[in-house]
Amino acid sequence: MMRLHKVYHRLTLLSLSPSSPPPPPPLTSSLSLFTSVRTPGHLRTHHSKRFKSICTMTSRFPNLVPLNSIAAENVGGRSNDSVSSASTEDEEALAGKYQLPPPEIKNIVDAPPLPALSFSPQRDKILFLKRRSLPPLAELARPEEKLAGMRIDGKCNTRSRMSFYTGIGIHQLMPDGTLGPEREINGYPDGAKINFVTWSLDGKHLAFSIRFDEEDNSSSKLRVWVANVETGQARPLFQSPNVYLNAVFDTFVWVDNSTLLVCAIPSSRGDLPKKPLVPSGPKIQSNEQKNVIQVRTFQDLLKDEYDEDLFDYYATSQLVLASLDGTTKEIGNPAVYTSLDPSPDQKYLLVSSIHRPYSFTVPCGRFPKKVEVWTTDGKFVREICDLPLAEDIPIAISSVRKGMRNINWRADKPSTLYWAETQDGGDAKVEVSPRDIIYTQPAEPLEGEQPEILHKLDLRYGGISWCDDSLALVYESWYKTRRTRTWVISPGSKDVSPRVLFDRSSEDVYSDPGSPMLRRTPAGTYVIAKIKKENDEGTYILLNGSGATSEGNIPFLDLFDINAGSKERIWESDKEKYYETVVSLMSDYEEGDLLLDRLKLLTSKESKTENAQYYIQKWPEKKVCQITNFPHPYPQLASLQKEMIKYQRNDGVQLTATLYLPPGYDPSKDGPLPCLFWSYPGEFKSKDAAGQVRGSPNEFAGIGPTSALLWLARRFAILSGPTIPIIGEGDKEANDRYVEQLVASAEAAVEEVIRRGVAHPSKIAVGGHSYGAFMTANLLAHAPHLFCCGIARSGAYNRTLTPFGFQNEDRTLWEATGTYVEMSPFMSANKIKKPILLIHGEEDNNSGTLTMQSDRFFNALKGHGALCRLVILPFESHGYAARESILHVLWETDRWLQKHCVPNSSDASAELDACKDEVSKGVTDSDNQAVVAGGGGGPELADFEHEGFYSLPRSLL
Repeated sequence: MMRLHKVYHRLTLLSLSPSSPPPPPPLTSSLSLFTSVRTPGHLRTHHSKRFKSICTMTSRFPNLVPLNSIAAENVGGRSNDSVSSASTEDEEALAGKYQLPPPEIKNIVDAPPLPALSFSPQRDKILFLKRRSLPPLAELARPEEKLAGMRIDGKCNTRSRMSFYTGIGIHQLMPDGTLGPEREINGYPDGAKINFVTWSLDGKHLAFSIRFDEEDNSSSKLRVWVANVETGQARPLFQSPNVYLNAVFDTFVWVDNSTLLVCAIPSSRGDLPKKPLVPSGPKIQSNEQKNVIQVRTFQDLLKDEYDEDLFDYYATSQLVLASLDGTTKEIGNPAVYTSLDPSPDQKYLLVSSIHRPYSFTVPCGRFPKKVEVWTTDGKFVREICDLPLAEDIPIAISSVRKGMRNINWRADKPSTLYWAETQDGGDAKVEVSPRDIIYTQPAEPLEGEQPEILHKLDLRYGGISWCDDSLALVYESWYKTRRTRTWVISPGSKDVSPRVLFDRSSEDVYSDPGSPMLRRTPAGTYVIAKIKKENDEGTYILLNGSGATSEGNIPFLDLFDINAGSKERIWESDKEKYYETVVSLMSDYEEGDLLLDRLKLLTSKESKTENAQYYIQKWPEKKVCQITNFPHPYPQLASLQKEMIKYQRNDGVQLTATLYLPPGYDPSKDGPLPCLFWSYPGEFKSKDAAGQVRGSPNEFAGIGPTSALLWLARRFAILSGPTIPIIGEGDKEANDRYVEQLVASAEAAVEEVIRRGVAHPSKIAVGGHSYGAFMTANLLAHAPHLFCCGIARSGAYNRTLTPFGFQNEDRTLWEATGTYVEMSPFMSANKIKKPILLIHGEEDNNSGTLTMQSDRFFNALKGHGALCRLVILPFESHGYAARESILHVLWETDRWLQKHCVPNSSDASAELDACKDEVSKGVTDSDNQAVVAGGGGGPELADFEHEGFYSLPRSLL
């Protein structure tokens, strides 16, 4: 009962005296529909008794209470009913119960999701993978294990909180480009949860896993099923009902058209290891060798020998070859296999595994790693490498693991391996040339045959796009300078020297030439598509680009002569109303070079108010045929207003944002609105790059379950993604001027929306998630004159708790103490006088954003009398998943905005005039700027400069 009390009442905390909670209302009927998981996530280990307690909690306190303090029809302000029920609202706000947001928000969140699409290898069929909406909290509350940086559902032997499909529909793509009638995959039991849907190489079969809900609200282990695409009939792959999939790492892969290699739970696996009641000794870690080991704040690490045994128990697999005719064969010994990759000629397997000694300092991705080559029938060929434990990878960005890495098959060869090896010990701070070397070697080299050097790089290796022996593109980049280069090499011709094709800044989106379009080979690999023009012997490829311009993105497709460097634009998105993109090639199933006049593309098309639909476009006439007709996901906002706006920061940096306004809003008639400013800062090396426009004014306004755009339904103006560039040119570090540039960017954005007359000067709220929450807290501390309140979700507020770097900062706390302290809003908690709502998942597993960050920040704020509220979401991670949690977050946010941001309709005009008058009487400096003191329930400040207030330009008034 004490545990129930803790979980129940820790949901919401407020620095005010609690009131007695009202009795819970009856269970809403819609709860019975919550049966799916949206997003994979990871949770903590819960003892079975704790799991029972949360189930008891959800049954005893029947879930959701509608928000009765704000009338649904009164979307522009508070009604008399809401004023009269203020005391009831306060009681409910303190009760710790899950609440429902207003119907206009809830209805958008509860809209059924659209299906995912998957095309067959032959491009003649399309799968519609059907999904359900948000999962119930009970699914998140299932027991799980936190091991080696992962969270595992032991009952299913999968990663915890795994999403799933509810059904599979197949459509034939007709010759005229239309879709044939849907044929459902059938044969599996009702209620099955479907995962890992994959096509066979010939497109005749599907493989997937299924699991079921059991009586104790847990899911069964996964079994592998296969389906005949022509008939739609599905059946289990294994005849034995006791063969289960181990989905902790890799799952299964098609070896050929009739055989799958499956990671199965070993039949010899014994009982779950039992944790000793009495430890055999203390937990000891040692660095007596004086190694320099700097790591970020990784979570869910192994803690002791019992955790090591538990990790082995869940992660160990037995590889099984299973044919469609029912024959099976175990290959290799049980091990912790992490990836399986058949060679393009289906003769070999590239098998990766991890092994002991494990680490209590780093996650499993840095454990000792072995890579081997086997034949596809399971015979050992050779060991490629056995890498030691990698605890000492430097924190400097662009640092990597020592030894061989990125080991893969060449996509254009039957069975040739390639990989990269660092020459700087993996340390980005070491100056050396070359920095990386790329090697290649056959799967079974001749005796004495050494790996061949393919290419040497002075930056960090970033991958290869293969075409054939005459053409491959090699990528390298360096974060500190943002430099990126693309090389053209001829893998089969040693006498042809590599040459640089593109050398540019990765930040300069205007100069981005696009990426080569890839085609699928009969072996299932992807290579650069070569294009032939009639009566032309040139070598052409297709470059698919986002087309960033000063007016927004205009995607394009260029026919590029790889030798001459010339290009011809053969397709471009509509510029006026629509935003179109090229999704993939649809004519790549034919062998040989692709003819330009027979090109077939899959494209998408959307607008500000029309959701994306997919089209087939054929050359040479470029005939377009629409193949999907998805309904508008939220028709109530179909006529929203969207505009990409531009404005300047006080240092001349060009800034942009997307301004959304409610349907039917007219600023000349309706006046300024309450406004929600939602953003996320980014680092840049140059002012020019920081000022470039990203995104398109014609893109459809996608609204996720926690999106700020939901408040368009509540008659808010939404300033979405105003650019907050933190610039460090040359050798300067961007974060050394973080606060200054943050405030300047926000000030410019606020000035712009007020100048346009769409935002009420004293009713602008600021919010963000993760690093955006960090931004929010800093703005309330250092620019309180700009915002009336803030919403900060899942943030980190004390950078001394992340001493070995955070975000893109790769200096340690001891190297940049002043920067760490100045950037931490925790250190400025005494300056925050505006209302701030803190929300955090109780099981946040993101590096750096421990739940403790919000706990301690709230206590610091409360210790200085700030108007603040802390909401801890049980069982939630960094991103929120459960329907109850998400709807409650929306209720909390809406309540906060209505309370601190929405002017009362009766005196909104008077308040606006009073605000302007108050500011005009403020303290002015020599630049004729007014300084505005923040309110929001906090005491007035006598010394604005000492408290870190920033001046407000008179143009805001």
